[in-house]
Amino acid sequence: SIACFFFFLLMVIISNVGAKSTIEPCSNSDSCNALLGYTLYTDLKVSEVSSLFNVDPVSILTANAIDISYPDVENHILPSQLFLKIPISCACVDGIRKSVSTHYKTRPSDTLTSIAAQIYSGLVSADQLREANAIQDPDVLDVGASLIVPLPCTCFNGTDNLLPAVYLSYVVKDIDTLAGIAATYRTTLTDLMTVNAMGSPAIKAGDILAVPLPACASNFPRYASDRGLIVPNGSYAITASHCVQCSCGPGNLNLYCMPASLAVSCSSMQCKNSNLMLGNVTVQQSSAGCNVTTCSYGGFVNGTIITSLSTSLQPRCPGPQQFPPL
Repeated sequence: SIACFFFFLLMVIISNVGAKSTIEPCSNSDSCNALLGYTLYTDLKVSEVSSLFNVDPVSILTANAIDISYPDVENHILPSQLFLKIPISCACVDGIRKSVSTHYKTRPSDTLTSIAAQIYSGLVSADQLREANAIQDPDVLDVGASLIVPLPCTCFNGTDNLLPAVYLSYVVKDIDTLAGIAATYRTTLTDLMTVNAMGSPAIKAGDILAVPLPACASNFPRYASDRGLIVPNGSYAITASHCVQCSCGPGNLNLYCMPASLAVSCSSMQCKNSNLMLGNVTVQQSSAGCNVTTCSYGGFVNGTIITSLSTSLQPRCPGPQQFPPL
């Protein structure tokens, strides 16, 4: 009957609706740091994950607050189904925010569907791979071909409600609810719906949401090579030629930097006119309050680590700096 035909047509249309992803229009050529939520499809070494996304293995470890001081840490095996935050550079390409710096070399058993759904855990679709690489016949893949993998990312000016933020592209799982995702990442249902332009909190598996993570932003001078450094809460960043590590303490959203555990062949990290080293803080209780002297990091300029000494009078002495657990 006609009614049955229209019902069948409706089912076909619904089944062809793909998972949705947050699209951020853009017009300038700048890029920002963003994160991808990635679930390992099998046991992989740190170096294998880094080659999948063409990123520095140390940056993967620090983004996930994994200790980098272990010997041979790049060959450390990460277990299947582990969830990682992968740091990427989010660029403006053809008027839309995405990362196209990732390339994948095809293997004999690969299909576009297996690369998209399995190897990249749903962060890209088979259709996006086909379009990005102008593949005429998706059933024929040359072994050893280098494919561009367009990955979803957002910047939103590095802010969320006017506060520093780094955005995580998160692939929705079957068991997820929007309220659950909001609780996990310490944001609100309203904020997630606003960021992702959602009319209702309904989500389905395979959707890719932009999730704002509170972050600590630097105020290094424009001429510093690491100007604009922004570190998500719960992560570390390694900067100044692997000499300095910076993090965002869970107790506050101030950027705190100190010598990295792997620091070798680094320029001086001592504050001038002081015996304090980078990251050192001294406190002295007085009748007027607490005198706090800090040796802070001011950026990496022409191969030199800039430090600055500051003293302030605070109502009470600060407690020990808290760090994300390794």
